[in-house]
Amino acid sequence: MAYQVPEPKIFACTQSTALGEKIAASYGAKLGKVKFSRYSDGEFQPSFEESIRGARIFIIGSTNPSSENLMEMLLMLDAAKRASARHITAVMPYFGWARQDRKDKPRVPIAAKLVAKMLETAGATRIITMDLHADQIQGFFEKPVDHLFASTLFLPYVKNLNLDNLCIASPDMGGSKRAYAYSKALESDVVICYKQRAKANVISHMELIGEVKGKNVVLVDDMVDTAGTLTKAADLMMERGALSVRAITTHGLLSGNAYERIEKSKLTELIVTDSIPVELDRKKIKVLGCADLFADVMQRVHHNTSISSKFLM
Repeated sequence: MAYQVPEPKIFACTQSTALGEKIAASYGAKLGKVKFSRYSDGEFQPSFEESIRGARIFIIGSTNPSSENLMEMLLMLDAAKRASARHITAVMPYFGWARQDRKDKPRVPIAAKLVAKMLETAGATRIITMDLHADQIQGFFEKPVDHLFASTLFLPYVKNLNLDNLCIASPDMGGSKRAYAYSKALESDVVICYKQRAKANVISHMELIGEVKGKNVVLVDDMVDTAGTLTKAADLMMERGALSVRAITTHGLLSGNAYERIEKSKLTELIVTDSIPVELDRKKIKVLGCADLFADVMQRVHHNTSISSKFLM
């Protein structure tokens, strides 16, 4: 009798429960049971409420700050390891702390490398994530990393807009590679914003490299935090004669007064994925689901089949 590989078990951290349920449903499974016990001082303890011995498990959780989200993932990985799970995959739609991927001044940490090592030490045998802030973060891991691209979601959306005189833009020099990849796929022009920061999340000066007059511009970026860069870029492009400005960003951190900034800006709309929960009652914000993408890749990982078709750029 041929041996049948048992189906994996899927669990979710508390912050990503809604997304985890969608991924599990798309996979064709139910979300596993995890109980979180909390102490009065804020300490918490996850407990798997079903056997995972010898199983392949997927733990879904974005690790955006606060640090409690990362701590949840680490504790669940450790619990799975100590419960004798055979394969433990950390499914991290958003990999937090990724902006600290190098020393940009003396006496600062490389937090992305530290987080990678913590995940491996906790018990992760594989990582699935989407649109890392910097591609080289994959090299911080000694375990396999499946780095997915939200372009599989965004490109069909942009094509369906049927925009005339389409122009792809990057809000900074660091995103120029991503902008060029989108422009190549969409056969459009590309422009780059050059910005200088006074300090983190504060832009002192911005200039535009390229022509946007008479064009419908789509800004592409991996994340939107305070939305200062995107809204300033949109205002600049409209001043330079753009017909419209949209933004597609994979991860909607949207901290501080980002929501108000976007609503008051000249952006036509902001399109994000649900890698991080966002407020849904905003006129200018559209959310594209990433559950089907992750469920498909998890299926392929479990059955040891190729996922290269998910690497559009």
